Amino acid sequence: MKKEIVILDTIIKPGTSHTLNFNMARLYTTTVVDVPVIIHRSKKDGPVVLLTGGVHGDEFNGVEAVRQLISKKVAKPKIGMIIAMPVVNIFGFLNMQREFPDGRDLNRVFPGTKNGSLASRFAYQVTTNILPHVDLIMDFHTGGAQRFNAPQIRVDPSETESLELAKIFHPPFLMHSRNLSKTFRESCGKLGKKYLLFEGGKSQQSDKGITGVAVNGAIRVLNHLGMLSQPDLLVEPNFPTIVIKESSWLRAKYSGLLHPKVSHGKRVEKGEFLAVITDPYGTMRHKVKSPNAGYILNVNHSPLVYQGDAIFHISKDEKQKKPS
Repeated sequence: MKKEIVILDTIIKPGTSHTLNFNMARLYTTTVVDVPVIIHRSKKDGPVVLLTGGVHGDEFNGVEAVRQLISKKVAKPKIGMIIAMPVVNIFGFLNMQREFPDGRDLNRVFPGTKNGSLASRFAYQVTTNILPHVDLIMDFHTGGAQRFNAPQIRVDPSETESLELAKIFHPPFLMHSRNLSKTFRESCGKLGKKYLLFEGGKSQQSDKGITGVAVNGAIRVLNHLGMLSQPDLLVEPNFPTIVIKESSWLRAKYSGLLHPKVSHGKRVEKGEFLAVITDPYGTMRHKVKSPNAGYILNVNHSPLVYQGDAIFHISKDEKQKKPS
């Protein structure tokens, strides 16, 4: 790690802590909106880790996970440096919305452009001002649109270093997942940065259990890197990690009221009863059955669905293995 690091025009010297403000935009009222960037640098050289939550403004579990890592002083490393951005999309967070005020999904405009839309400009500033200093990103998300994700890490299997760290994180599910175009994850990968994408719970809801999985996993990774200053916070997992190499969405055959009968994380067999779709008038009752054996990775919690809506995400792996 370099002796002198400059982030947002501030020199980050060894053994110092800073709370910087990413204030690149204003509200209609001309009020400045600050995006706090919390930095703790150890006196000893080591890895630089970026913790991010709230890339989507309505995903509160990620915000809470990063908040806890700061509150527990995990973000003050024994070696190296930790940069924490608990609420990346502060604009969406204020309005409890996924998108930026310009209607764009921040996680679909990376690496951004200097003179583009508001979301694109913000992505550009993160890419140019923060990412060059970083070795590893742990980015915390939830399911969207009332879909509840089982706690999982998604990683591109071709990125072998990230895959090894995903195993150390030790989530209940480890999803092999290719990088999507223009995402934060893809931009980090192209820059050669190690990246872990955590998914758990659903938007506009805080879930203590999901947050606990996220926090404990991040602590295990930081401990592995020699950065954990409080070893008593380390929690060894008491569950196996299930590796998912293939999965698919089961979609509603009819529009109506959705009544799920299984929860996320459950192992189901082919033909197993998963849900009922009814109409409001008591004349239609359709049983939803699993098309194959696998694990329920996501459940749609919306009470109403249209024909074609995604209702269950189910793994297709017949033989699940614990990572070696």
